[in-house]
Amino acid sequence: MDLEKLYALLGFARRAKQIASGETAVEANLKKGKVALLIMANDGSPHAIEKYNLWCQDLGIKTIQVGTKASLGIALGQSPRTIVAVLDEGFARAIEQAQQK
Repeated sequence: MDLEKLYALLGFARRAKQIASGETAVEANLKKGKVALLIMANDGSPHAIEKYNLWCQDLGIKTIQVGTKASLGIALGQSPRTIVAVLDEGFARAIEQAQQK
């Protein structure tokens, strides 16, 4: 897995305003059907991870578990983040490819 590339892509997506982070923003975008990919930190609470995994499974949205809350926050230039929604299909595909390498 190419974490550096994945984090760089997250930063680009944030600057392009194609990211929602934090539970409130992510849930709002899930309800609107705007999420292309959901990324969760490995050190997030098991309850939250299970909740979002099931929700995304119901909606047919791919999920990735990677990094820590701190590393996701740093990649976004924000405070630690447990959950990040990628809103753009192109960024989602690129991040999935970086995760698979």
